Amino acid sequence: MEAGGRRRTVSVERCGDEWTVTVDGRPLPAAVSEVGGRWSLLLGAEGRGSAARRSHEVSFGSEAGGGIVVFVDGVPVRLEIADPRARYRRGGRASVAAAAAPRAIASPMPGRVVKVLVERGQIVAARQPVVVVEAMKMENELRAPRAGTVAAVHVTEGMSVDAHAVLVVLE
Repeated sequence: MEAGGRRRTVSVERCGDEWTVTVDGRPLPAAVSEVGGRWSLLLGAEGRGSAARRSHEVSFGSEAGGGIVVFVDGVPVRLEIADPRARYRRGGRASVAAAAAPRAIASPMPGRVVKVLVERGQIVAARQPVVVVEAMKMENELRAPRAGTVAAVHVTEGMSVDAHAVLVVLE
């Protein structure tokens, strides 16, 4: 996954009632519970101070092309499931095909479109802001997951959108 402009390797393992989330090889104890179709994730060890523990809301959605998107605290993160066997089945070209596939940028939650910052045909850079959505009195700046060309803009300023609604599609 990509977070903070950096690609990270994340794994989640469950052993009985205990969970471990490993980020770039660093294991963190986690408490996980489902609340109304969303997951509450508390990372860090108990007793190490509140600064060491961080809480996140996690939900799952899908992209127009069939990919999986994880929404962490309302921010969409495209999920790639690593299967080492896939490279051999596809002759090592899987990453090239995935990079060229269209990408949908979806609303992390219901809200109102405050600004549309791109138009059809525009070339955008990775992490460039494309749409601003207001939800729960907060503005969420949605960014391009990678460089590309805007293939479609499905919203206008002032428009109300549902959670996981596709706002912009990149080629």
